[in-house]
Parts: sequence; C-alpha cells; structure tokens
Amino acid sequence: MRRFLLVLVLIAVPLAARADGFVPGTEDLPLMPGLVAVAGSAVVFDKPEGRIVESTAHGKVTRYAVTRFYAQTLPQLGWHHVAGTAAAWTRAGERLNLDFHGHDGDLTVGFTIAPR
Repeated sequence: MRRFLLVLVLIAVPLAARADGFVPGTEDLPLMPGLVAVAGSAVVFDKPEGRIVESTAHGKVTRYAVTRFYAQTLPQLGWHHVAGTAAAWTRAGERLNLDFHGHDGDLTVGFTIAPR
C-alpha cells in the first residue's frame, strides 16, 4: 500500500518540481533530474545588452527525455519555444539554446543563454 501511494505521489508531482537544482550560472533554469552539472563549466558575462551564460551538464539520459523535460518545464517559467527548432526558447529578450554531445545514455547537454 505504501509503495502504491508513493507511486501516485510521484506521478502527480510536476516534472519541474522534481528538478535537481538549477543550471549553474542561472537562478531560474532548472537542471533536469538525471543531469549533473559539469564542474567549472559555467561562464557568465553581464553586458549592457543582457547576460550571457554558458554551462554544461552530463548524465545517463536521452535527447528525447531532455527535450521533453524542458518542453514541459520552460513554458511554466515564461519561455516560448522557437518554432522549427528542437531545443531553443526565448524569453524577455533572451534566447536559450540546448546542444547535445555524445549519445543517449552518455549525453552532455550544453546550455547557452544570450541576448537575442
């Protein structure tokens, strides 16, 4: 019975609420569960035109899972998907791009936020 209730709770909790902290260099971009920030990878520049953030994370995840997580999570945070792209969003004068290196199960995800 306990296990059944736990499963129900986990299903009901939105994905964004289960994020494992934030992408390094940001305070409002959740880090998907299963991804771990690559130590020392965050680079942040504040410019008059806006901020530039570059960071990477690695995990035993798939591209599909990453794009699905962010497609479900980012609109709740004010980001709008860029039509015709798999992994780009805009919000308040900024553009977020995700890029992927490696293969499913051993994937590195790059996060870049820059003025648009």
